[in-house]
Amino acid sequence: MRFGQGRESSNVEDRRGGGSIGGRSIGIGTLVIALVAMYFGVDPSVVLNGLAPEQPAAVRQAAPPADDEMARFVSMVLADTEDTWQALFQKSGKVYRDPKLVLYTGTTPTACGTGQAAMGPFYCPGDQKVYIDLAFYQDLKDRFHAPGDFAQAYVIAHEVGHHVQNLLGISDKVQQARQRAGKAEANRLSVKLELQADCLAGVWAFHADQARHVLEAGDVEEAMTAASAIGDDRLQKQAQGYAVPDSFTHGSSEQRMRWFRRGMDQGRVSGCDTFSAARL
Repeated sequence: MRFGQGRESSNVEDRRGGGSIGGRSIGIGTLVIALVAMYFGVDPSVVLNGLAPEQPAAVRQAAPPADDEMARFVSMVLADTEDTWQALFQKSGKVYRDPKLVLYTGTTPTACGTGQAAMGPFYCPGDQKVYIDLAFYQDLKDRFHAPGDFAQAYVIAHEVGHHVQNLLGISDKVQQARQRAGKAEANRLSVKLELQADCLAGVWAFHADQARHVLEAGDVEEAMTAASAIGDDRLQKQAQGYAVPDSFTHGSSEQRMRWFRRGMDQGRVSGCDTFSAARL
């Protein structure tokens, strides 16, 4: 990606270096579920549904150190998503509220319960913050075989996509519908929500490249590799040797790649309506 001397976001909250920061412990059963769900878009309010919401303790908020290249990179990605979504919301007569990006190590308290690095990056609608332990990027490269800076940017863009859904009221509607539905239907609704976030990540990439020419050769392939690597079917086959479609909560590898690509090709939020799509 070409960010050059692009600006860094002022909405980065750096909690690293302190290990566990308050909060309660998580039982081994919940941790196992979190480990199985260790990929993009995990909503900790679902994974940690046995925990009551809690507010973070006072933490240091500051820009990443100048020599912290990875932290500076995600800060620049966040800044680019801010510029893109502010412009898109303004065009539609809406106001975009920037999310915070929290960098942490190990565990951290959130409004959705205690977040753990084993869960991977996640968005908490309760406090409108994206959480990431940057060690995840090593897992992205080594475990998921999805290296590259655009694959890393896709992680942030997907979580910001959940923030967009939250601001548009989509997340609340889906959560209410999930509570009324049976397990299989609740899972299908989750898949639609996650695929829409993939598509919104593609919308960001389309507009970021149109406005600032940030993409380089091979970037799209990096994102597609990442999207494929964290499909439910692929992860379940790795974990247990077979896939159970009715248990999918994020979508198959093919679906995730296709909806991200759709967002990139169309560049329109309206093109990301997974809830009325005839085919996911």
